[in-house]
Amino acid sequence: MRDWQELVRQRLSGLKLGSAETEEVHAELAAHLEESYEVFCKEGLPEKEEVHRTFEQVADWQDLQRRIFIAKRSGHPMKKRLHQLWIPGFFTVVLSIVFLVTLQGLGFQARVVSWSGPRTTLLYLPWLLSLPFFGALGAYLSSRAGGSRRTMLLASTFPALALTGAFLSMFPIGFAMERIIGRRVGFSIVATTLLRDGIGWLLVPGAALLAGGVLVNLLFSGRTSSQSTAIS
Repeated sequence: MRDWQELVRQRLSGLKLGSAETEEVHAELAAHLEESYEVFCKEGLPEKEEVHRTFEQVADWQDLQRRIFIAKRSGHPMKKRLHQLWIPGFFTVVLSIVFLVTLQGLGFQARVVSWSGPRTTLLYLPWLLSLPFFGALGAYLSSRAGGSRRTMLLASTFPALALTGAFLSMFPIGFAMERIIGRRVGFSIVATTLLRDGIGWLLVPGAALLAGGVLVNLLFSGRTSSQSTAIS
């Protein structure tokens, strides 16, 4: 019995979609060809003729590949972005924050690391050790939704990016509040202090999250390469 999905995978090997979308396209087209083949089999045709008529339904595989890519990329971009980036990213943010709060509730204290003279940085070591797992989970969820490699890495580092955005937003918010209430607020002072301690709150956590995302990226790219080698 012919493996129609394998045959479709060979002919659409250049389809540049996410792994989940690509598998979905292969499965749908393979199912359609298999149904057509079964219909020709019932007509009592020779096997070569049955296979020939089945593949005749696709006149140009390259053109079909191009049309599938355009249809997939142009359809519901906001919904795709939601599932490929925002949901995995926010899920990673929630997990990292909940775990940090849990560690603080259990009495874990930040370790003070001195560098460059009097400058110090606070590091929650158990939390930092957990971040590669959270980053890997965000990248995996993005990949399952068909996200590209870039989107996977963005989803994995989303907590650090969101924290940076929150710190930076304190400046315009503080300025607006000062204009409204007519007195000075400490938002800009707090933001400056946090950004100054960016090594402990942004750079090191961001690197730990990225490490998990890169690992998942390498695993998926390695799996894709092995599949391509098996096909060829």
